[in-house]
Amino acid sequence: MADAAQKTTTTVARGKPDMRVGTVVSDKGDKTITVRYEFMVKHPKYGKYYRRSSKLRTHDEKNEAKIGDTVEVASCRPYSKTKTWRLTRVITQSDSA
Repeated sequence: MADAAQKTTTTVARGKPDMRVGTVVSDKGDKTITVRYEFMVKHPKYGKYYRRSSKLRTHDEKNEAKIGDTVEVASCRPYSKTKTWRLTRVITQSDSA
């Protein structure tokens, strides 16, 4: 009975989160930014590389990123239905004030 009362805690090793670098294209939401990141894809038949992009809804706790900033984001647990990334750091700020 004493053995059943003692619970053993195990720590689950989590890997490193996925990191992306992109440009902020929208900062209209409160604590939310939209980041566009570009990547290269090889055509399956012809072998030519072409540029693709994707938009990531990102959590920005301090509302520090503005449109045009280059930012680094990391994957995380879902904050909402579409927001599954969080702002790690602002790499460069845009020139527009």
